[in-house]
Amino acid sequence: MAGEASGDVLGSRLMAALRRARPELQFRGIGGVRMAEQGLLSLFPMRDLAVMGLVEILPRVRSLARRLDQAVADIETRRPDLVVTIDSPGFALRLLKRISGLGIRRVHYVAPQVWAWREHRVREYPGLWERLLCLLPFEPAFFQRHGLEARFVGHPVLQSGADTGDAVRFRAVHGLAPEAPVLVLMPGSRRSEVPRLLPVFGRTLSLLAARVPGLVPVVVASPVVADIVLRAARRWPIRPIIVTELDDKHDAFAAAGAALTKSGTSTLELALAGVPMAVTYRVNPLTAAIARRLIRVPHVAMVNLLAGRQLVPELLQQDCRPQRLAETVEALLTDHAAADAQREGFHTVLASLSIGDEAPADAAAREILSLLDQQT
Repeated sequence: MAGEASGDVLGSRLMAALRRARPELQFRGIGGVRMAEQGLLSLFPMRDLAVMGLVEILPRVRSLARRLDQAVADIETRRPDLVVTIDSPGFALRLLKRISGLGIRRVHYVAPQVWAWREHRVREYPGLWERLLCLLPFEPAFFQRHGLEARFVGHPVLQSGADTGDAVRFRAVHGLAPEAPVLVLMPGSRRSEVPRLLPVFGRTLSLLAARVPGLVPVVVASPVVADIVLRAARRWPIRPIIVTELDDKHDAFAAAGAALTKSGTSTLELALAGVPMAVTYRVNPLTAAIARRLIRVPHVAMVNLLAGRQLVPELLQQDCRPQRLAETVEALLTDHAAADAQREGFHTVLASLSIGDEAPADAAAREILSLLDQQT
């Protein structure tokens, strides 16, 4: 079960690794386009689960409850040999709890980030899964302090191919001059979050148009939100290039001089591609006020957490303003020393995400298959 675009990518790689080891495996559950390409028959559209925020989720509570009932009923009927939930803890952990009495082995892939906020929720986790797989190197020690075993399997961004793009191809395909400055914009993958950032991005481009001659904005949009991006971009002062395909995204990274991105896995993708970035985010003010009281980590951007310092600028909530964003992006595009300092820091961050020669998806598949074999 995956509940959003990043989980869909993670799930597709995991399914490919599992099938390489056991071609006879069959998959059912909830996922998106990428998991469907690997043979998943989705119970319902994954986009029904893609919502984020404490306040934003309220209008969707009844719909999500119906989807949870549907997923539980499907598992009760099919009786799979193993259930793997991927990230999306709001839905996934409720699902794991509901099926706890069925005698089916459960794996949760991507540890809930309770080390960042709401640490007390760890008390609810015993009995939810037989195995917890972590993407971040410091997570097993955190869960061990709470009496829970967890296993680090490496971060899947290392398999993303974000560092394999072709800048020359991107500029040729889109008719860009070799010296044209390219800015990547990443507003997110959830339909509930993208509308908050797109208007700010548009006003930021209005300011940058005069400051950075010939600027070419490129919006990276998942298929789930591509229609929202397209409608919003029609009103922008500079018509952006919109990319939705994975290869195009990586080519855009290779051509980019800087990026403006929401917080999340996208920061690690950009780090792997060596793209200097600023991180921004905006949620409902009430959600933000609650989050400020609960968050226990000094940084929001994953690259900053792993670096142990503010390697990239974080412009959140009241700082998510066109003037601040434009000033920050202009500096990244023109101050080569600052850009190089970010790139140097990225090397340390990425090294911490590896477990050696084994690919993260293969390591996760190995853990899952060992649990499946124990059950058999």
